[in-house]
Amino acid sequence: MSDPQQILRDFAPKHEFFVGIDSDGCVFDSMEVKHKDCFIPRFVQYYHLAGIAKYARETWEFVNLYSKGRGQNRFPGLVKTIDLLAHRPEVKLRGFEPPSLTATRAWLERETKLANPTLKKLVEETGDPELKNLYEWSLAVNRSVDEIVHDVPPFPFVRECLEFLQGKADVMVVSATPLAALEKEWKEHGIDGLVDVIAGQEQGTKKEHLNLAAGPERYTRDHVLMIGDAPGDRKAAEGAGVLFYPIDPGQEDASWERLFKEALPRFFAGTYAGAYMAERIAEFEALLPEHPHWKTDEA
Repeated sequence: MSDPQQILRDFAPKHEFFVGIDSDGCVFDSMEVKHKDCFIPRFVQYYHLAGIAKYARETWEFVNLYSKGRGQNRFPGLVKTIDLLAHRPEVKLRGFEPPSLTATRAWLERETKLANPTLKKLVEETGDPELKNLYEWSLAVNRSVDEIVHDVPPFPFVRECLEFLQGKADVMVVSATPLAALEKEWKEHGIDGLVDVIAGQEQGTKKEHLNLAAGPERYTRDHVLMIGDAPGDRKAAEGAGVLFYPIDPGQEDASWERLFKEALPRFFAGTYAGAYMAERIAEFEALLPEHPHWKTDEA
């Protein structure tokens, strides 16, 4: 398909309700293994960070797992990690000179489909060595994920929630993960048939997923619910003007059980929005810090 977003534009609602669900760290307990065993080793390798590997690991984990940046697309996550590393006094003492990432930043500014296919095309057009390295890093991450990440089942009560939604709502995976990995993971655990569409990073941002497939011309705003484990999921829901239910990091089992027993019935009854949703979001936001615990050289 020439336009990967066409599947979202062509989506035909079958129900009055729509539920979008993030995947990594939300449906599957895969965030830790993917970042610690796939992303970080390739980050150290392709950006020559062996001399500061300890700080590179700690900074990547903070940016992409343990802060309000959790769950973001890999490419802005990499840039944020480099920038945060550059301001660590310990890193400066070791003579680390951060790459400028000028071409990468320019790509992030103008592209919404932050994925390997668009990056590959740009590399072929420009031959830019910085972008070539970024592309090769991303491919290496995907190979590591394919080799390492297996047998990671959905959290308890995920399947029950998906089955509960059958016949009541249109359901779509809304993720920043590459599509091939999503399709593989959902099929591996036999839950791919419980969603109508799987959308990954090739289809654009999560906000774009929601706007294209579940826009106001298709569903009333309080009939659309986004489920996610990261502040970016909440922002995507807010940007699309729809409801949000958080899967709390570290409390995923309890969050899914509450969704199944409490929040989904409220959603269909029209009593989820308002004070109940605000309480869930406040609890969620309190779990993830904005700033790291270590000192930086910034004022």
